[in-house]
Amino acid sequence: MDNASDPDKKHSAESFAAELRRRIKERVEGYEAGAKLPTLREFAATEEGVARGVAEKAIDRLRAEGLIESRRGAGSYVRAGRIPRTSPGRLSQKHWSLGLSVQAYDTANPPKAVDVEVGDVVPPAHVAEALGVPPGEAVLSRYRRYVRGRRAVQLATAYLPTELTRGTRIEHTDTGPGGTFARLDEQGFGPTRFVERVISRAPTPAEINGQDDREGLGLRREGSLVFEITRYAFAGDRCVEVSLMVLDAEAYELVYIFPADA
Repeated sequence: MDNASDPDKKHSAESFAAELRRRIKERVEGYEAGAKLPTLREFAATEEGVARGVAEKAIDRLRAEGLIESRRGAGSYVRAGRIPRTSPGRLSQKHWSLGLSVQAYDTANPPKAVDVEVGDVVPPAHVAEALGVPPGEAVLSRYRRYVRGRRAVQLATAYLPTELTRGTRIEHTDTGPGGTFARLDEQGFGPTRFVERVISRAPTPAEINGQDDREGLGLRREGSLVFEITRYAFAGDRCVEVSLMVLDAEAYELVYIFPADA
């Protein structure tokens, strides 16, 4: 390991953070993107002039800067780069009509859907209202947890009227080329317009730890933020899907590209 520390100098949190920042930016061995960092105890034992408290404050500082990410129960890692989420291109008909996935639009290494669950549920009241479904009536729910490498980065649940899903591949865990939008289009209900609402907030305990045998995002309890995105897909004037998504804000970059005369 590259260690530029002066053996006779006691590091402050600022000076040790500067040293770690240098190693990360210069890609010193052991500090490449995705590398797992030593524990606080290991830093204190191997770095001259670095107390455990100093290492902890330095790590917190670099985490706030976005250079380091902490995974609950797994330690701290050099961030591997944020996942772009590019709108509105990712939702364009031209993209999914070619059989491509929404996730694949953003990056050559998109997150993968795991733990896919499909079934009928009574949706939240605001979802039922948007879909035009009477209160208490079931709709089709498609739950997915997305991971990149070994890291969970997104939880998503899509709700659709059952009259548009019965007997189609939308009821399967694998919806086929182009996904749900392509299957809706085959029935004459392909989305023609989308509305997305985005807020930033602290994650709930269930989103961190999971619940009902579902795994969560495994975020740190203190200081973590998520993007909560509610997406409405319309075919003409009819809302045909409502998708509720929770994204690890440390993992994603939201990118918006649109013409000036839009």
